[in-house]
Amino acid sequence: MDSVTIAKLLAFVIYLAAMVFVGLSSASKNNNASDFFLGGRKLGPWFTALSAEASDSSAWLLMGLPGLCYLGGFKETFWTALGLILGTYLSWLFVAKALRKCSIAFGDSITIPEFLTNRFKDKSRVLSVVSVVFIVLFFTIYVASGFVACAKLFNSVFGLPYNAGLVIGLVVILSYTIMGGYLAVCTTDFIQGTLIFVAFVVSSILIIVSLGGAGSAVGQAQSFMGKALNGELGEELLNKFTANKNFSVTSIVSAMAWGLGYFGMPHVIVRFMGIRSNKEVTTARRVGITWMIVSYIGTFIIGTLGTAYLLPNVLSGGAAETVFSVTMMKMYPAFIAGLFLCAILAASMSTADSQLLVASSAVSQDIFKGLINPNADEKTVLKISRVTVFLIAAVAFVLSLDQTSTIFGLVSYAWAGFGGSFGPLILLALYWRGITNKGAIAGLIVGGVTVVAWHNLSGGIFDIYEILPAFVFNLIVAVVVSLLDKNKDAQMLAEFDNYKKMAD
Repeated sequence: MDSVTIAKLLAFVIYLAAMVFVGLSSASKNNNASDFFLGGRKLGPWFTALSAEASDSSAWLLMGLPGLCYLGGFKETFWTALGLILGTYLSWLFVAKALRKCSIAFGDSITIPEFLTNRFKDKSRVLSVVSVVFIVLFFTIYVASGFVACAKLFNSVFGLPYNAGLVIGLVVILSYTIMGGYLAVCTTDFIQGTLIFVAFVVSSILIIVSLGGAGSAVGQAQSFMGKALNGELGEELLNKFTANKNFSVTSIVSAMAWGLGYFGMPHVIVRFMGIRSNKEVTTARRVGITWMIVSYIGTFIIGTLGTAYLLPNVLSGGAAETVFSVTMMKMYPAFIAGLFLCAILAASMSTADSQLLVASSAVSQDIFKGLINPNADEKTVLKISRVTVFLIAAVAFVLSLDQTSTIFGLVSYAWAGFGGSFGPLILLALYWRGITNKGAIAGLIVGGVTVVAWHNLSGGIFDIYEILPAFVFNLIVAVVVSLLDKNKDAQMLAEFDNYKKMAD
């Protein structure tokens, strides 16, 4: 093993050891389910903001989107980023304070399924069961994307076999998530969010300077694109660049629709429930939006200008998703490159750990304690949660064994699943007095089923990103069924009125 590889390996070992240490140090602070799943609602604005944004951005921010930019898809990246930034801002503005208040007012709920069950007084528990089914389904797919990112990273940096990279990612993520719970997840997410931010800022500046300034850098990137479109760089790049050049109105609508996901992303909106006070939401919103804007600019710069910076090396096919890692290895000394490459690992881990925690809380809190054993003590619930984390991770691991999977493809499917199934219900739960339990159940089922069906169809109208039709159908069905059902639940109406009167 040469000195360069040893230096990069040392950086990774230090980083991974630090994450495991956080998990160990946080384990003793989990005295009950509320601590394990929601940190006792004690997190401040900076931790909440960076944890929310880091957990939502995942490896597709450092691998999927830069790879798309590299292949000439910067138009799609721009509209997707714009939709996500708008969606994040509106979610912080309209969901954060309201959800924290409402989750406390309706039974002091600590999970999203529990919140929906308490909000709609669902004694049948159908809403809870359906919610958990969709959460486990889509989070398993999402977690698989994180494992794929880990495998690609270790392969591109150390030349490790794909499956070996999967195992390393699985072991580290499981260790601190199972031990530390929400506090460990948010602490590691804060560290990882900071690392991602610094990596993008520093690397974007250096890549522009190294290419002779902004004007020269753009000119060189355009020259690369011209060669790709002329077929000088191979048929595969020609096909990719030609496809991305034909960016239609449908493509723009689909890209912007990504922003709808933020209204129903369980691992993001649960951060709103765990913040220390509503007064700190404004600070958290500003921190989160700033982080997002800078990160997406970094994605665009490194992905697009990386075409020129990496010459004569040309990345094609799935290798395009390694543009960030290849750029880091060329730009920095081995140890520094290793630290910044940990940003990719950070992005993968910060998402996977959050999703595993939310999914396990849904199973243990809402299915096991809610349906199977209502009298279960806190230790038993935590034990079931940890077992669930392991089982979901194991299934995700199996899914990620398919080496043809792309990070962007896996994430887009799961993202649509959550936005289309939970987004409309969260908004209606917070702002419409008249929504009923039957309306919520009908909307949730229609939204989730639409995502799965639409995802597997293609051509014509089915080329629209599935999150948009699912969100619209869910909203329409929930409203229509509620109007026909008419809300006559006096307790639900009274609690909603009290919640609206609560001070921020």
